[in-house]
Amino acid sequence: MSRPHGRPLDIRHGRVDMSHGAGGRAMAQLIEELFAATLDNPLLRQGNDGALLPAPGERLVMATDSHVVSPLFFAGGDIGSLAVHGTVNDVAMMGAHPRWLSAAFVLEEGFALADLQRIVVSMAGAAREAGVAVVTGDTKVVERGKGDGVFITTTGVGVMRAGLTLSGDAARPGDAILLSGAIGNHGMAIMSQRQGLEFDAPIVSDTAALHGLVAALLDSGAAVRVLRDPTRGGVATTLNEIASQSQVGMLLEEGAIPVDAAVEAACELLGLDPLYVANEGKLLAVCAAEDAARALAALRAHPLGLRAARIGTVRADAHGFVQMTTRMGGRRVVDWLSGEQLPRIC
Repeated sequence: MSRPHGRPLDIRHGRVDMSHGAGGRAMAQLIEELFAATLDNPLLRQGNDGALLPAPGERLVMATDSHVVSPLFFAGGDIGSLAVHGTVNDVAMMGAHPRWLSAAFVLEEGFALADLQRIVVSMAGAAREAGVAVVTGDTKVVERGKGDGVFITTTGVGVMRAGLTLSGDAARPGDAILLSGAIGNHGMAIMSQRQGLEFDAPIVSDTAALHGLVAALLDSGAAVRVLRDPTRGGVATTLNEIASQSQVGMLLEEGAIPVDAAVEAACELLGLDPLYVANEGKLLAVCAAEDAARALAALRAHPLGLRAARIGTVRADAHGFVQMTTRMGGRRVVDWLSGEQLPRIC
């Protein structure tokens, strides 16, 4: 099985750096060796984006996420809508229907009330559209220069479908790997705005609540084993996480992975690989190969899945490698994100 890291963390002498929040090797190591090891319990040990909670009469899923995006307002969204979508999607990737959110704000002294109102109004609109309620929250203020405007942490709770269990350790050799649409739009919308880049077709974030798309997929009757939204670290890192959890390998087809022309151009200009760029409105699904056609049909019938594609196959591989057949017919390893690619992206 592939490992996200080599040497153990140097807890005594090491220091947190930006790569610990970038979604790649360093982040996976920090989570496994510090947070997971120290806070260990059976629910945390599930190792997924949300925790499946036992409850009388029904099962609940709980997920939490912090949002530190810069800039706060970007083409296609802002930190308010992103805070709703990010947590709703973590709940949805467990196969649950999101119901409730909490929201905690850390505000910087001097932050404009007009901008704060804009963010909260956006958050309220995103919550209404997603059909969830923000039921509790908290606000803290830090000194000027110590908060970069506003940080938001949201926690979501959803109700799990009866009889359904989805988990990152459930992928099996022969399974199909599906992607709901074009990748890299969120990360490149942020980066192009930071860099002042302009394209014939503007790059707009794909941020969206995905639980309706998930419901359509599950309603199809396809044997879905794993769902993930490829946020920080992108498609490449998310698939490496699944391969590591399930102790399998994967073979992707480069030509099958949808990427918008503007995103591809921006990535080429900046020396980035779209496979590692963050998404906020796409999902990856691993399902039984015999159900791939019906799963794809269900995804494509939904507005958020019009460009869904089968992008690869799960393989038996003791090393847990994710590989890709290139457009030229060669093959390359698609490794974990190493270091920091796009900081402050979600």
